[in-house]
Amino acid sequence: MRLNEITYNNAIPVDGYGPGFFRIGGKVHEGAVLTGPDGTTAWSGLDETAPLLSLSGTIDVLLVGMGAEISHLPPALRASLEGAGIGVEVMNSPAACRTYNVLLAEGRRIALALLPV
Repeated sequence: MRLNEITYNNAIPVDGYGPGFFRIGGKVHEGAVLTGPDGTTAWSGLDETAPLLSLSGTIDVLLVGMGAEISHLPPALRASLEGAGIGVEVMNSPAACRTYNVLLAEGRRIALALLPV
């Protein structure tokens, strides 16, 4: 078996999650968070679109974790993100965390917006 070292550059992987929190880069963040090439910050949720749209040009895909269950993004938010050239993938938060770590390890230009489980 061949093992390869994973390099994350400036973005930080998700270490874990639980009820109401995410552990990213060894630091616990309560509530919703946004993490990507510029680090990790608190996020107010689907109504706070400015930080998501500001990622335009720095990422190709935004993964959105919708909490414990998958649900649809508001159509206006999806249209705004896609209009800004940001691809959007929606899933539950645990799956979004796992997918983010895999794509991050592959060197992809991605970000992750998470609603708590």
